Amino acid sequence: MLDMIYVLLSILLGITAVAAAEYYRYLRKAQREYEKARTAVEDIVVSFNRQFRNDATKLETLGYRVEASAGKTDNALKKSEGLEGMMRALETKVASEIELSAGISTRLSDLEKRTSDLTESQQAITSKIATLEQQTPQFKSPMEPNLEGVIPLKRDKALAQLTDTELAVLELLVNEGAKTAPEIKERVRLSREHTARLMKRLYEEGYLERETGKIPFKYSVKKEMEKLLKKTESEAT
Repeated sequence: MLDMIYVLLSILLGITAVAAAEYYRYLRKAQREYEKARTAVEDIVVSFNRQFRNDATKLETLGYRVEASAGKTDNALKKSEGLEGMMRALETKVASEIELSAGISTRLSDLEKRTSDLTESQQAITSKIATLEQQTPQFKSPMEPNLEGVIPLKRDKALAQLTDTELAVLELLVNEGAKTAPEIKERVRLSREHTARLMKRLYEEGYLERETGKIPFKYSVKKEMEKLLKKTESEAT
């Protein structure tokens, strides 16, 4: 009976030893797998931490860029507001200039109308003077023989009243034909105002005739004065 118990105990011990060995081996295998799994998890965590740090760095850099862009945007907005103010001022100035131009255009139109009216009046006067000049010789022709001896004295007196410059202008017109005041200015080398006053005086004193069909007027020497100048030149030679 005891032998049977010993045998059974031996069998149980053997089975227990085998089971313990098997369980130990299973634990060792589980420990190795756990260590492998822990290493893998640690690698994953390290990789995740590294990626997280990289992402954090990128986010920080992006934040700096966003702040810089926001600053630039603020500056751009300020510049835009300044430009907008300048544009408004410019628009106001342009509107004023347009109004001023409109006023000047109206005045120019009035001036052109007045000039046209004056030109028409001068043409009418010139026509009347031409008509009178055509009629005058018919009354004076019978008296020409009696006046022939008096004419040289009057002509000499008329020339005596002229300055050297005025006489030079008359000789220029006799030799080269009708000219405008700007053309005469270039030849006598006087200022525009001086030349204009000189030509006006010669015209008002009766030495010159002028064509009023267009501006600037063309001046020419009257026929009587032209004969006088030519006669004076021939006597001088």
